[in-house]
Amino acid sequence: MLSFTPKKRLSVLVHILGWFMLCIVLLLLSPLSWRMGEVELPMQFWWKQIFLVVLLISIFYSNVSFIVPKILLKGKNYLYLLIVILGAVLTYGIIIYFEQFIHYPEKMHQVFNPDKPFDPNRGRWLPGDIFQLMLYMVSIGLSTSLALVQKWQKDEALRRELDRQRINTELSYLKAQINPHFFFNTLNNIYALTNLDVKKAQEALLKLSRMMRYVLYENQKNETLLSKEVKFIEDYIELMKMRMTEKVKLTIQIEEPKEDLVIAPMLLLPFLENCFKHGVSSQQESEILIKLEVMGETVFFETRNHIFPVNPESPEAKENGIGLVNTQRRLSLLYPDKHRLKFGKDESSHQYWVNLTINLA
Repeated sequence: MLSFTPKKRLSVLVHILGWFMLCIVLLLLSPLSWRMGEVELPMQFWWKQIFLVVLLISIFYSNVSFIVPKILLKGKNYLYLLIVILGAVLTYGIIIYFEQFIHYPEKMHQVFNPDKPFDPNRGRWLPGDIFQLMLYMVSIGLSTSLALVQKWQKDEALRRELDRQRINTELSYLKAQINPHFFFNTLNNIYALTNLDVKKAQEALLKLSRMMRYVLYENQKNETLLSKEVKFIEDYIELMKMRMTEKVKLTIQIEEPKEDLVIAPMLLLPFLENCFKHGVSSQQESEILIKLEVMGETVFFETRNHIFPVNPESPEAKENGIGLVNTQRRLSLLYPDKHRLKFGKDESSHQYWVNLTINLA
């Protein structure tokens, strides 16, 4: 059983209305422009008008379905032009043959010139032939335009689908990179903690287990509740605090979301990782600021941390900032016109700062 989408039904309705308007012009308006009150048109006239409608419909859909896709859109422009010209000649010949077949000229002559004998060799009525050729050209022009628009729409839909698939593939790839990046960074922190406090290391493993549950389930989705993401951030900060000394001043200003806003999962994690990776020193005092505010449907996220050189033997020194690069790419894909990301170094205070604004509407 055939089923039509709303868009398809609308297209069919437009076609029906278009041909209905043509029928009105050929079957009603054109005859009414003559002296309808003085003459009675023969049946042959109506047969010809109906034949013209059928002929124009055939030309229209033949051009849309076959000639334009198979010839014009294949780059065979001159062949298409030749076919259009030959089609005009053929159409003109078919109309003449049909008129002769139904004795149209003779019947029309009897109606409009009843006092004069009919001469079969008399020339044709030029305005009528020009009008019929104009109808042919209008049918060709409209059908060609429709075929080109359909081709453009199909190409645009294909392009959008390819873009969607590319973005989904790229996002999956980026998230697949973020997961092990986060996991191995955190395991390295816990490994360092085992040399200092085994009990804290055990507690850290429990927190990591809860966080990895979030990574496993929420990160597979395209969106998660902002409240869940905030809870994940808080757990991560608590995990990082377990390995920090008193020399690190940690300022946390995280506002709990009041509405059920949604955000891409683990989008903010790389910025936090960057803070704790570069902003903590075992010998010098340091300060880390993490701030998250929610105003309506807009999230304001800010981090600040001191800059310390990374141990060249550590795993962090061997990776090239993949987390931040991926986050920038994810932001550009997920929130192309709804985010603003700024970051840089403050040389006077030796701090690295990040300001991120996301409109989650």
